Amino acid sequence: MELETQQPPEVVFRLGRKPDPWQPPPWSLASSTDGTFGNRFDDPEGYYRVLYASTQRLACFVETLARFRPDLSLLSELAEIDGEDDYTPLGSLPVEWLQQRMMGQAELSGSFADIYSVSWVSHLRRTLAPEALRLGFHDVDASTLERAEPRRLTQLASRELYRHGFDGIYYQSRYGHSLKNWAIFEPFLIRPGISAIVMADDADFKAALSLHGIRVL
Repeated sequence: MELETQQPPEVVFRLGRKPDPWQPPPWSLASSTDGTFGNRFDDPEGYYRVLYASTQRLACFVETLARFRPDLSLLSELAEIDGEDDYTPLGSLPVEWLQQRMMGQAELSGSFADIYSVSWVSHLRRTLAPEALRLGFHDVDASTLERAEPRRLTQLASRELYRHGFDGIYYQSRYGHSLKNWAIFEPFLIRPGISAIVMADDADFKAALSLHGIRVL
């Protein structure tokens, strides 16, 4: 079976640090332990860097703000409280976080592996079997590849796709499959366009805060 790919849209978005949201992290920030930056599809061998972008602006906020969500134990406790909880602060986001970031647009080209397609799941099940067993997995399927931890498995999947000559990975967000993301391998086949600061009243920013139950401090 032919390994499936996805064509990137005309424009993708990235929420990154000022002054250039498309600037990759310097190698000096990579972990001395595993050589990665701690992200989902980083190269476990520390050879190429990865930029993460999205088809929708909303997806950029949903992905990057997820770390500020309240944990499940707090949500469970709140669910047991009678009455309205509209004014209960769940998660919190320092206002400085937004002030340090910009939303960038870029044209994206290249060949992107559809990692959750049936052909890739089948292929990765075979190639990642030894490592998956060492990590304690009993099988490799789409749900395994969507898991946040351990990232070693998805990072090895990234290396396998890179070895096949792909320019990156297309993947649906684990926060909701309607959000579409792109992990772009170095050298980055992007043509950056307009970058702009993000205002506190940005509609997509506010929507992501609401989805995650986060308020800005």
